[in-house]
Amino acid sequence: MPRFSVIVPAFRVQAYLHACLDSVLAQSFKDHEVIVVDDCSPDACGPIADEYARRDHRVTALHLPRNTGLGPARNAGMARAAGDYLVFLDGDDTLLPDALQSIADRIDATGEPDVLMYDYARTYWTGRSVRNVLGSYLDEDGPARFRLTERPELLRLLMVVWNKAYRRAFVEAEGFAFPPGYYEDTPWTYPVLMSAGSIAVLDAVCVSYRQRRRGNILSTTSEKHFDVFDQYDRVFAFIDSRPELALWRPVIFRRMLDHFSALYASPDRLPLHRRAAFFRRATAACRRHHTPGAPAPRRALLRHGLLRLGARRTYRVLSVAQRLGGRLRAGAAAVRRTVRGAALRTHYRVQRLLPLRPRDAVFATRGGRGYTGGPAAIEARVRELVPGARTAWICRPADAHTVPGGTRRLAPGTFAHWTALARSAYLVNDGAFDRGLVKRRGQTVVQTHEGTPLRTEGTDLLDRPAAAGSTDFEELLRDVDAWDFALSANPHSTLVQERAYPSAYTTLEYGAPRNDVYHRTGPADVARLREALGVPEDAVALLYAPVPRDYRRIQRPALDLERLLQVLGPRFVVLNRAPRPAGPGVRAPHPRIIDVSAHRSVETTALASDALITDYASLMFDYVNLDRPVVLHLEDVEAYEAARGTYFDVTAFPPGIVARSQDELLDVFTTDHWRGSHAARLRAAFRARFCPYDDGYAAERVVRRVFLKETDGLPVPYAARRTPAALPAQDGAGAGVQG
Repeated sequence: MPRFSVIVPAFRVQAYLHACLDSVLAQSFKDHEVIVVDDCSPDACGPIADEYARRDHRVTALHLPRNTGLGPARNAGMARAAGDYLVFLDGDDTLLPDALQSIADRIDATGEPDVLMYDYARTYWTGRSVRNVLGSYLDEDGPARFRLTERPELLRLLMVVWNKAYRRAFVEAEGFAFPPGYYEDTPWTYPVLMSAGSIAVLDAVCVSYRQRRRGNILSTTSEKHFDVFDQYDRVFAFIDSRPELALWRPVIFRRMLDHFSALYASPDRLPLHRRAAFFRRATAACRRHHTPGAPAPRRALLRHGLLRLGARRTYRVLSVAQRLGGRLRAGAAAVRRTVRGAALRTHYRVQRLLPLRPRDAVFATRGGRGYTGGPAAIEARVRELVPGARTAWICRPADAHTVPGGTRRLAPGTFAHWTALARSAYLVNDGAFDRGLVKRRGQTVVQTHEGTPLRTEGTDLLDRPAAAGSTDFEELLRDVDAWDFALSANPHSTLVQERAYPSAYTTLEYGAPRNDVYHRTGPADVARLREALGVPEDAVALLYAPVPRDYRRIQRPALDLERLLQVLGPRFVVLNRAPRPAGPGVRAPHPRIIDVSAHRSVETTALASDALITDYASLMFDYVNLDRPVVLHLEDVEAYEAARGTYFDVTAFPPGIVARSQDELLDVFTTDHWRGSHAARLRAAFRARFCPYDDGYAAERVVRRVFLKETDGLPVPYAARRTPAALPAQDGAGAGVQG
């Protein structure tokens, strides 16, 4: 008996069936069978199924004598299924790599639920892939298994059969089967979810849902869309046959009204001469199944009421008015944006004709954040070392308070912002300036970069679409071509960055200005930082700073911080830079977990901590300047490498002890290995390789070379001059944390 029976109905999908079946057979999880149901397809689906059945014993090809439709074809596949769980996949869709392994692992972890729901991404004919916008409903926090009554919001997800795995014994015991006709998923998914004794969720994309340019059945103009009325009649008949499900009647009634409204509003579903008949059938179904009680959005209440009353003409007038009003509002907003945008562009062009201001310099960080990072370190040195310099900082108004008093504040997208970009002789950023920037002759652009590269970046992401996301590589290279100087902290960074960001700029391998603060901060300042963050005086503060996962929509820390604190005891606190989940059902934060996820300065949180726990964050390269312990928590090395990739194997050359699981991490701390002699040797070797020039004077070297045009007599990096910021004197558990 295989673990999974993957049922693939096939009708007129010959162009996609190879990819579909290959995606199943290439899964790393091999304990499955594939049942391809040729629904008397007039194309080559049948021969393709036979070909795969001959090549692989796990494939069974069923040929139906006549075309029955998607529902009966799936029934035929279920009749032959022998797996513990049923998985349905349409013939033009595909499974993502390792999808079955992820599904199997989650089923085991949640105690074999009746239904496991997982996520999907829409893949368009252009190649663009977009994850389900409601994927947040699949958050795995909370009970591993539950009834639908505990998470009714799951009914808002797309009611299709192929985003779930079903325990076959449950399906057979309940006698579930697909009806004929369009929208056959409706009378399957609602009854299945309402009846399931246990449901679990998997927050991972497992299916690539192909959005065909043409030929999708449900997007075809046809009278078969009238089948939707019979399908909802079946759902309500199921509810009526089971009194315990009566509480779902109002919810399904509202869902039905939404479904009818969407079909009627769609311009390509119903034949024009049948639209009035569809509305009448919809009204009759509403009256037949009317069940008040479920809440509905205010905008939908009037539409639903008119549908129930059969007021088709009023419904049409309302729809036209809503569309017209929306277009007028959107049009007015667009006009305002266009006029302002044209004025800004004209202003910028005029400013570019005026002379440059040789003493002016503009600084910014990626995303318009506050005063922080490499640009901030350089800006401070410019004001100190360059006579007559006038500096400005681009940031969001909410972060303007972080900018020093002697520096002008510029809000993005204002006339002052564009004036500064047009007239300033120096432009310094760790990201990219506005895409409308045109570099002038005589302007100098300095790219500081955000950190030493461990994770794949720049043009090296071209062959990693999951990590690249919406990156516009042509725009990226236009930005790179504007650089005059790019900063590098070490030879590794130089080699990676010159390949990942190819152009004719000059690399300044001077160290990282953002790390100067780690050598220029005294114990008293560190004590004040700890107090400001709420770290108790004698506590050991562990900074937890994981990186986001490109292969997950909802980011959840892999580490159970409360369990860690329970084991370590009351002397420990955690400075948590992992985003904290929000919404109903989220527990209050633990009193010894200090949320610093929104703190603008990672340098501040690093200085305030006794040790760092991270995974793939470039912060590890900077943190070793403090000569404080680093522990790597790497549970998903294989998955992370597949999605994002790294430039070297950090497990082979780590900055400290590596833990492959939470239990290992707990053992590292309870045995004190995290701050032992072996950890210190690893940290020293890592610091020697990646921080050879970090001595507190990197920003000064940059300012003297770029702003003062000095090429001789620059402060020479000198390791013996390093004075890492010391922690305040502590007794007991905190003593001796710093190496």
